[in-house]
Parts: sequence; C-alpha cells; structure tokens
Amino acid sequence: MSAASFFRLLCLAAIWGSSFLFMRIAAHSFGPAYLIEFRVLFAALSLLVVALYLKKNLAPLLRHPKHFLMIGLFNTALPFLCFAYAAQTLNASTLAVLNSTAVIWGVIISYLWYRTPISAKGVLGLLLGISGVVVLVGWDALQIGQQAILPIIAAVSAAFCYGIATNYTKNAPQIAAFDNAHGSMWMAVLLVLPLLPFAPMREMPSSFEMLSVTALGVLCTGVAYLMYFRLIAEIGPASALSVTFLIPAFGIFWGYLVLGEPIGLNTIAGSVLVLSGTMLVTGFSLKAALKPPTPKAGAM
Repeated sequence: MSAASFFRLLCLAAIWGSSFLFMRIAAHSFGPAYLIEFRVLFAALSLLVVALYLKKNLAPLLRHPKHFLMIGLFNTALPFLCFAYAAQTLNASTLAVLNSTAVIWGVIISYLWYRTPISAKGVLGLLLGISGVVVLVGWDALQIGQQAILPIIAAVSAAFCYGIATNYTKNAPQIAAFDNAHGSMWMAVLLVLPLLPFAPMREMPSSFEMLSVTALGVLCTGVAYLMYFRLIAEIGPASALSVTFLIPAFGIFWGYLVLGEPIGLNTIAGSVLVLSGTMLVTGFSLKAALKPPTPKAGAM
C-alpha cells in the first residue's frame, strides 16, 4: 500500500467516523426520519452531480428496481434510521464501535443463509466480538438506565442490516459499484419519504445542525463512497476492508473532541474486544493489507 493510499484510507476512516458525531448533533432536532431523508437526499444529489460530470450512463438505475430496493433498504434506509434513532441517546463512540460488528453479523448470517463454515478462529472471534458488545453496551445501560435498551437494540439492528446486505450482494446482479451507491441512495430517498408525516421534526434545527446534516449527506455518504471505491480499485477489497478497524477510533476521537464524551475503560475494552473479534472472523492480516496489490498482466 502506497503512502498516498494509506493517507486516503485514514481520511476515509476519519470521515466515516465523523458520521456518528454529525448524527449525534442533529438527531434531537430533526428526528430519525427527517435526518435520514436529508442525509440520503444530499448524498443522492451529490452522486448525481458526479455522474453527470463524468458522463456516466444512468440507465442501470432503472433496470434493476428489485436489486436497488434490497440494497436501499438493508444497506441504507434501515441501518441509517436505526443509527439515527440510537443517536438520540447513545454516544457517538458507542455507535461507532457497534457499527463495526457488521462484519461479525455478516459471518453469522452467511453461516445460516449459505451454510458457510466458520473456522475455530472465527468462532473465537465471534465470542470476543459478542463479549465486547456486552462490555460496551452493558455499561451504557447501567449509566443511562432502561431508556438505553431500545437505542442499543436499534444500533445492533443497524449492524445486522449491513450483514444482510453483504450476504445479499454475493448473488446479486453484477452492477458497477458507483451505480450501486447511486441507485441505493435514490431508493432510500423513496423508502424514507412516507415516514415523514408520521415522524415530524421536534424543533427547528439550528444552522449548526443543518450544517451537520449537509456534511452527513455530502461528505460522509457521497464523497466517502467515492473514496471507498477508489481505494478498492487501488489496493483491492481486502486491504480496503481495514477501514472498518479504523472507524471506531475516529468515532471515539470525534465524540471526545467535539462533544466532550468521556472515554472510559469500558469503551477501550469493548472496542479492543470487538475489533479483535472482527479481525479473527474475517481473517484480516495487517501485513497482507499493507502489501501492494499484484499488478495485472500488461499493466503499466
């Protein structure tokens, strides 16, 4: 991995880690439905501008409505709504760590869905990951009280949705990564829209909250997707996966820096357990991730 690619990886982790901060800032005024509708709308418009600038063919967005329904529902609308609901109660650091369990859920669902075997290391990773979640959310539940139970369930459900989406894409139509991101955002806009009359804003958002939502949609969703796809092209999907292990660190850092959220022993211990478990489950190797991808035949 080149220095430039590593720098882009850090930037992407910092951007995605900040998404939980922005949700935490804006969730109280906007409420989950309006917050996510603005997020996916801004993201969809950003990707549309990029598509028009690059003169991309938009026809694939209309050819696979069932596919974009699945991706838009399980990879965008549902997890975003769950995290937005949880952000009204839970710290940004807790949300960031729970988000990283998506890989673990993906392995469990793959076992149940496709009967994909899990190695001994994978089983150990699952146990470590579950232990980390218990350490992390158990302390939050004690500190916050019973009102933390539903937000914790919502955040874990969001990660579970990502696991469903990951397994669905294994046998999904072969569609370009950019089109997947673009199409899923527009589908999410349509899916969240009917919820708005039943989940009004709590109060008029401040300019800072509006700025947070704009950053959430344009930067943390639109721009971040483009950076991620570029990284996959540069260093391969396995190395790009390492961003998963960096996001919680930035989520914790932004929460502490901007909102003054405490970093307790439970946060550190829970994060270490979850990320260690995720590495074991995925068979992730830092040495392999940092290794430059093998050039293709004929490449210059």
